[in-house]
Amino acid sequence: MEQENQTSVSTFILLGLSNITHLQALYFLLFLGIYTITLSGNVLLIVVVRADSQLHTPMYFFLSNLSFIDICFSSTIVPKLLANTLSQDKSISFLGCASQMYFSLALGATECIVLAVMAYDRYVAICNPLRYQIIMNKTLCLCLAASAWTVSFLNSVIHATFTFQLPYCRSNRVNHYFCEMPPLFRLSCRDTFFNEVAVYISGGLIALCSFVLTIISYIHIISNILKIRSSKGRYKAFSTCASHITVVSLYYGAIMFMYLRPRHSYSPDRDRAVSILYTVVTPMLNPIIYSIRNKDVKGSLKKKLSPTVCK
Repeated sequence: MEQENQTSVSTFILLGLSNITHLQALYFLLFLGIYTITLSGNVLLIVVVRADSQLHTPMYFFLSNLSFIDICFSSTIVPKLLANTLSQDKSISFLGCASQMYFSLALGATECIVLAVMAYDRYVAICNPLRYQIIMNKTLCLCLAASAWTVSFLNSVIHATFTFQLPYCRSNRVNHYFCEMPPLFRLSCRDTFFNEVAVYISGGLIALCSFVLTIISYIHIISNILKIRSSKGRYKAFSTCASHITVVSLYYGAIMFMYLRPRHSYSPDRDRAVSILYTVVTPMLNPIIYSIRNKDVKGSLKKKLSPTVCK
């Protein structure tokens, strides 16, 4: 008990992207560019969906949710990462670290659930097109979105509470770019088995269940697409899902690698690279993928960006 009382920390030290001076500037500019693209791309997608009444459908409602999540997710991590890359002071307060972990975990879980909901939306649209408007009504969409946000933020409260009640006696230097559970567990002088079991349970309930529901939806979708006799019809049906499949593959792959793997396979260098993928790169790619692959979004963008013709 005495040891634990003596080991409470008030700040943590995070890593920057590099300790080499010329690489610091290069990485700073690169990640600043990525962050700028992330913000502008996702904001533009939200504005286009809200401005075009033809895009006021369940699919674009959830796509707007996804864009908002990506903005918040990236903003929780990247600004501090950029500051740490150039600054000599790479410290973050205990409360700041807890807040960063809480919001990044909550937003990550929300994205998992929203991606599963989007898969269900595509399933209904392709497998039950005549009942689509009845099933995916406004009330259901709002309930699904609200449930995703509520469950994820409540789940994050539990993990943040358990994680930051641990005594940190080994060091206050986090071998990571931001405050995340696996590297924080390595700093505790108490056995973190209970915390890791909690991560596996919540990961199974949220990430793995969402992924399984997504796979089940796409099994039904693909089986229905294969029944379409026209090759043009099959291509059109599949093209509406291609963007979502790409995003799901990128995001779930990184998340499950980070949180749902054996304890002994922990590798700081590899984990930092994977975390960059789902916290920095994926939020930038999402609006690009959906815009490039989506004729409705491209058409709406062209209308909004084209010069007004004077009558």
